[in-house]
Amino acid sequence: MGARVTRMFRNFNLENRAHQEITRQKPAPRHPVRGPPPAGAGSSGDADALNQRNDSLLGLLRSVYVDSTDPAAAEMSKKVMEDEKRRPLKFHVPGNIPSLAEVTDVPKGKLSIAEALKALSAHQHEPLTWTPEKIAQDYFLDLKDTKAFLEFFIPFHVYVQPTKTENAKQIKAS
Repeated sequence: MGARVTRMFRNFNLENRAHQEITRQKPAPRHPVRGPPPAGAGSSGDADALNQRNDSLLGLLRSVYVDSTDPAAAEMSKKVMEDEKRRPLKFHVPGNIPSLAEVTDVPKGKLSIAEALKALSAHQHEPLTWTPEKIAQDYFLDLKDTKAFLEFFIPFHVYVQPTKTENAKQIKAS
């Protein structure tokens, strides 16, 4: 029982005592201070070597050419190049479709959906006139991409099921 009583007194208000110990100001530890270097340790020889002219390093420095450009001018030239890389649309979808009406030009090397369908249908109806080379030239596409587009791009086919007639045979439940 004596150990239990001493443990109670020992652990009494433990959090408060720990908080006080943590917040108490403690002096910083002292570190040994190095003295100044000896006066005759060759410091004058190092200073002379640094102040001397090294002709080989000077020649290398003169051979370096730095070309500096203004970031604002580079940004303007980039914008001009972006304008050159775009082309106006060749075909617009009839009607007022909000998502397609906003597109006025496309990047070179790309097609809008309407242009892709138009080029594909023109090639399917007249393959001798609308060759992959002509489509690639008209729409500024790569020839390899145009050939792949004509071979693999298949638009949706709309199938309208005919209406049922009274003359058609019907299977009746038995």
